Amino acid sequence: MTTVIVIGVALVIVIALVVLFARGGPRQEPGVVSFRKHIDALSPEARREVMDRVRPPNDNDNDRSDG
Repeated sequence: MTTVIVIGVALVIVIALVVLFARGGPRQEPGVVSFRKHIDALSPEARREVMDRVRPPNDNDNDRSDG
């Protein structure tokens, strides 16, 4: 009787794992891919602001002529 219970529990676990892995659905994207998709959806002005915030500070910023 104990063997039947163990086999039943194992079978339920296997079926649950198969269902979880077999169902196709949206998978979590890596952070970089998600970030790039959001950046691509922005207007050029908004994209420039975001990239300026994300870009590491550069010592050559004084060479640019912003005005």
